[in-house]
Amino acid sequence: MAALPEATAPFDPLRLCIFATVALLGWALGPFALLFFAGLGFTGYWKARQRGLTRSRCLLRDTRLVLTYLAVLAAAACVGIWFLLTRLGRLT
Repeated sequence: MAALPEATAPFDPLRLCIFATVALLGWALGPFALLFFAGLGFTGYWKARQRGLTRSRCLLRDTRLVLTYLAVLAAAACVGIWFLLTRLGRLT
C-alpha cells in the first residue's frame, strides 16, 4: 500500500499583508511615517550592531550600509516634513 503524501499547510502570505499595511501608512502619513519607520529601523540596527551583528539578511548585508541607508531615509523624511509644513504655511 502506498504512503499518503504528508499534508502541508498552505502558504500564508502574512508578509504581503504587512507590506500592504506599511504602504498604507506611508501613503496616509507621508514623511511622518517614513521618519518613524526609518528611526525604528535605525534604532534596531544600532542596538544589534552594538551587540555584535555585522552582517544582516537585508539586501545591503553590511550593517553599516543599512544604518547609512536608514539615516538617509530619516533625513529625507525631515526634508519632506519641512517642505510639507512650509507649504501649509506653518513654517516661514
